Amino acid sequence: MSENLIELYSNQQTLFARGSIDRLVPLLAANPQPTLLFCGRSFLNGPTWARLGAALNENILGYEIVSHEASPDEIDGWVNRWRGHVDRVVAIGGGSVLDAAKAFSAMMQHPLPTARYLEKVGDTPVQPATLPLIAVPTTAGTGSEATQNAVVTDQQHIQVKASLRHPVFVPQVAILDPDLLKGTPDPVLATCAIDAFTHLFEAYLSRKGNLFSQQMALSGLRLFFQAWPALNRTDQAGDNAREAMMMASWLGGVCLSSAGLGVIHGIAGELGAIKPFHHGEVCGRLLFPFLDVLAESEHPEQQRLMAQLAQQLLPDDPAPPALALKAWLQQHAIMPFWQGGPTLTATEVEWIVARANSKNGWVSYTKETLTDMIAAAWQIA
Repeated sequence: MSENLIELYSNQQTLFARGSIDRLVPLLAANPQPTLLFCGRSFLNGPTWARLGAALNENILGYEIVSHEASPDEIDGWVNRWRGHVDRVVAIGGGSVLDAAKAFSAMMQHPLPTARYLEKVGDTPVQPATLPLIAVPTTAGTGSEATQNAVVTDQQHIQVKASLRHPVFVPQVAILDPDLLKGTPDPVLATCAIDAFTHLFEAYLSRKGNLFSQQMALSGLRLFFQAWPALNRTDQAGDNAREAMMMASWLGGVCLSSAGLGVIHGIAGELGAIKPFHHGEVCGRLLFPFLDVLAESEHPEQQRLMAQLAQQLLPDDPAPPALALKAWLQQHAIMPFWQGGPTLTATEVEWIVARANSKNGWVSYTKETLTDMIAAAWQIA
């Protein structure tokens, strides 16, 4: 086979429209079964729960609150509490909520503790078994509603950020309602959106990709370009932007499942094992120094793909494609998330670089380059 074979995974049923959250209660009621809700505290305090909470309560056994990336111990605790009582799961929230629900749904059908099945550290393969899951993202960034993997993070004991992964872990149903993004604070809108961009961009540049995945990624990147400058507007342009970004995020999830990711996530995954930084902000901060590195690249496939991207997205910009892209992203951002922020110690940087990799990029970057990227993204104490 002369070209990479792309396998496409996505939801069995995808509902996409403004107001589509209203389909959730009828969907549950049409097939009554013991159902557990995973959500964030902000959802329970928000307008959607105020409007639909009473009807949802009639169709669920209870709920679990997710406030951060779930650890193996937290997932095991949920499984022990609900095993034998739950047949279906609903997840309403950001990427951490959706990943927690995906991990719970899978581990409910597996006998061993979660850590035994984790990539990087586990010793047991996952099986094609999970509870049916309805995923309702309230942010546009991770694309977790469309991916095969559930991210699990343990910063206390084994210091790992890794996935449970199998094609059957793609949520059975995704409800994509752009109106759920209304009222989201600017830092969350921006850092989640740049996560979606990074998924699309790294999948587009992946050596595992082909015409199929690259064109999907370009479709998502075009939607991102429409949305990025107007995400926080309260008029029709804002509604259109949030709709486009919700679609871009979903496409990012499909693309990363098909073609994989690159060096940005190769660093971000290790940093996330030891620091509680927002994943989207981490990816965005690393994106800009990576674009500087990419601008100097002489790799023919990277050059070809970047030239094609520039022709599609920035046809009138005479700057080198990577630098034109960096400038456009920074100039049109609704807030400068890459400025200021926390610090890393030299010891932490050394720990991260020792474990980081270039994943599916065309170039395997040196430890020195990885260190320089991190130093450009954060202050080193």
